Amino acid sequence: MSKRLLILEDGTIFEGEALGANLDVTGELVFNTGMTGYQESITDQSYNGQILTFTYPIVGNYGVNRDDYESIHPTCKAVVVHEAARRPSNWRMQMSFDEFLKSKNIPGITGVDTRAITKIVREHGTMKASLVQARDEVDHQMSQLQATVLPTNQVETSSTATAYPSPNTGRKVVVVDFGLKHSILRELSKRECNLTVVPYNTSAKEILEMEPDGVMLTNGPGDPTDVPEAIEMIKEVQGKIPIFGICLGHQLFSLANGATTYKMKFGHRGFNHAVREVATGRIDFTSQNHGYAVSSENLPEDLMITHVEINDNSVEGVRHKHFPAFSVQFHPDAAPGPHDASYLFDDFMDLMDNFKK
Repeated sequence: MSKRLLILEDGTIFEGEALGANLDVTGELVFNTGMTGYQESITDQSYNGQILTFTYPIVGNYGVNRDDYESIHPTCKAVVVHEAARRPSNWRMQMSFDEFLKSKNIPGITGVDTRAITKIVREHGTMKASLVQARDEVDHQMSQLQATVLPTNQVETSSTATAYPSPNTGRKVVVVDFGLKHSILRELSKRECNLTVVPYNTSAKEILEMEPDGVMLTNGPGDPTDVPEAIEMIKEVQGKIPIFGICLGHQLFSLANGATTYKMKFGHRGFNHAVREVATGRIDFTSQNHGYAVSSENLPEDLMITHVEINDNSVEGVRHKHFPAFSVQFHPDAAPGPHDASYLFDDFMDLMDNFKK
């Protein structure tokens, strides 16, 4: 295997072996603490533009299969692993981890200390990094990294460009795609929802003309304040149609009602985040993937906090006091992760049914 370097913005350099596609990339370095689900994570559009470090020591041991894609064309920049499995085995496997990365044009690096990388990110926060071929001009590569300005149009590059249906016989739901996971569509389809997926910049007028029973605001990448058109759409739609927001959709819903958001030091990315429901004290273990959060300070009067993260007390869910609308920061669709919170999709069904009465 050829050598490859992971160069961090703070000047730290890790040398390892090349994995996946053969190209140099720059992105935001983040880490995921999940023990499984590498295929779902890599194909999650919320990692758009990011270099994804897996903290679990071996990745790729069960290969890649056709069922676990969260999107067909992943947009993460690269992956970093301590060890890539050389002999994957699983009855569903169609290709190896390395073959998958090559097929999706995603470079990677293996044989590096992912614990050390994670400690750096936890201490200093997410930062820019470059994954490059090992060569002599490291100083030039470092200066290029420090001069790079990361894009802010992640939602635009993750969302569908045109609307498309997923027909069924039940409730009509418009799904606003900010970089959706297929597992959200699967959960809604399980409940026989008649889905229409629309681009992130679809107007309130266009949505209302579809006469849906409900609107789903999906997950997606980046800073929610970079999507002002979605915030305006939500302001016009809420109160007229029930709304359920997930992850970025939660942040956008909160911003539309006067809340503020902030960038977290290193975010929540993993499948073991414990969340407490404020009203009942119920604890759910949840799947999460976000670098921004809704601030609990100066929360607008119209919103009430429904869920909090028990480790850092960050806001994990809100509900509108007057409109049929709620949102959560975590992923009740899981995939991968625990399914403790899947009942929230049923709550959305009840919200739509009760609104029509």
